[in-house]
Amino acid sequence: MSNSRIGGFLSKVSQTFFGKRMIIAKSRKDLDRMREAGELIAEVREAVRAMIAPGITTLELNAAAHKMMNEAGAKPAFLGYKPSGMTPFPFVICASLNEQVVHGFSTDQPLQNGDIISVDMAASYNGFVGDTAMTVAIGDVSEEAKQLIRVTEECLMLGIEQCQPNKRVGDVSWAIQQHAEKFGYGIVRDYTGHGIGRTMHEAPQIANYGRAGTKDKIRAGYCFAIEPMLNMGTHETKTLEDKWTVITKDGKPSAHCEHTIAVTAEGPEILTLTKAQKVQLSQGKAETVGV
Repeated sequence: MSNSRIGGFLSKVSQTFFGKRMIIAKSRKDLDRMREAGELIAEVREAVRAMIAPGITTLELNAAAHKMMNEAGAKPAFLGYKPSGMTPFPFVICASLNEQVVHGFSTDQPLQNGDIISVDMAASYNGFVGDTAMTVAIGDVSEEAKQLIRVTEECLMLGIEQCQPNKRVGDVSWAIQQHAEKFGYGIVRDYTGHGIGRTMHEAPQIANYGRAGTKDKIRAGYCFAIEPMLNMGTHETKTLEDKWTVITKDGKPSAHCEHTIAVTAEGPEILTLTKAQKVQLSQGKAETVGV
């Protein structure tokens, strides 16, 4: 779920130093638990991905994700999530269809051939949170929709590549922006990536646009949720009457993908991968690793 006015207040438990929220580095023990949380939510993501097809409803996807989290002893991070002044979010997943950008509600409406759907989910396990999102094509979709999804995934990986010790948060933002703009996509401004750890939203905010060499210095032990959101048209968004669902202002499709990562001395480690995906990655089969 994205850092934003409704979903992205930095963690209230983050420490404050001279009026600035600190980025909380994780210990080795913390990172082990972050890996467990990341792997768990990745397994849920891939199970939901396998269910997505014409005719299924997002309520069914939501129920399946909830069941898996409960059986694993994890707590859904989105269910009941309540930023100040908001009503609690009523679902386990955010299911955002076509022009919906983020925070979409699950419904009993069957998915249709040609739709695209973004599914965002997070769970707390052993005191730490894993957060991940994907956009999936349903049946036969247009070439334009396929490209939007592909470029969003590429932006995610380019952003992750910048999560190196002594780089800057602005380097992550710029890597995403420069690739997205090659294709003329609108980069959502109102919702961003974020730090993550014991709570879902920690410092820093990680915008999907910005200047290289700016913002906080990245250090080993930091954990981030990197999540580009690209629109086929304008970057502008609006929120529906339910106070949660965000759509593109021009009604054109949007794509969203996300991984939770840890910064190590050797570079970024993607935490939201399944055991099988980790094996594939170790064998150099990065193209088989889903996002």
